[in-house]
Amino acid sequence: MPIDPARRALSLLEEFKNFALKGNVIDLAVGVIIGAAFAKIVDSLVKQIIMPLVSLLVPGEQGYLGWKLVVGAKEVPYGLFIGEVVNFVVIAFVLYLFIVKFLSLVMKAKETAPPPPTKEETLLAEIRDLLKARA
Repeated sequence: MPIDPARRALSLLEEFKNFALKGNVIDLAVGVIIGAAFAKIVDSLVKQIIMPLVSLLVPGEQGYLGWKLVVGAKEVPYGLFIGEVVNFVVIAFVLYLFIVKFLSLVMKAKETAPPPPTKEETLLAEIRDLLKARA
């Protein structure tokens, strides 16, 4: 017995809605958006602050932008590549600090703090202390 195409389309739409509205998918989407914004901030930091400071150390009008290797009639702009490498290193370092160091610190703090005793545990401790006092 064939399934009605309209019913199958509605079923597929319902399955997609259930998938898309799960918390994990929404969290992932938010993470991707924040990651893209963070990448733009780090890119700006590298291109407008770090690399111009590097170009102060090296003579030339355009600093690292002007660093080119000329082979015949072709130019290889290795200065731009160096800028992208610095950009990657900064992003990798910040991610390392946040993911590895900060999150491990947070997880360690969470593990070391014991939960407060429950009411039952408190009552049992009082009973134990009373029994010790009688003996």
